[in-house]
Amino acid sequence: QVQLVESGGGSVQAGGSLRLSCAASGFTVSSLYMGWFRQAPGMGREEVAGIYSGGGITYYADSVKARFTISPDNAKNTLYLQMSSLKPEDTAMYYCATNCRVVSGKRLCTLWGQGTQVTVSS
Repeated sequence: QVQLVESGGGSVQAGGSLRLSCAASGFTVSSLYMGWFRQAPGMGREEVAGIYSGGGITYYADSVKARFTISPDNAKNTLYLQMSSLKPEDTAMYYCATNCRVVSGKRLCTLWGQGTQVTVSS
């Protein structure tokens, strides 16, 4: 069964860190583009980080550059998002996704996990 399962969310104070995990099954994480997205209440879903197949090229939204790091663990078939220096504006539901294509400059993905909540308090 092809699926993604996120974990690792929680509540932290501003300046803290969290590591999100996205366990993949039914395919190899390094074989496809994989991204981390987030959606805050009342807001649209935005991509915050992505990694191309093979793991050599990464993407980060300007809002998270130098604070978030995306990385795959091929042995565990898991994608991670290490988040540090967290801010209240990072509060959102975080999702991992794959099987993506770019349409009109926006990345659209067809396989999504269920999401994990991150809450950052000031």
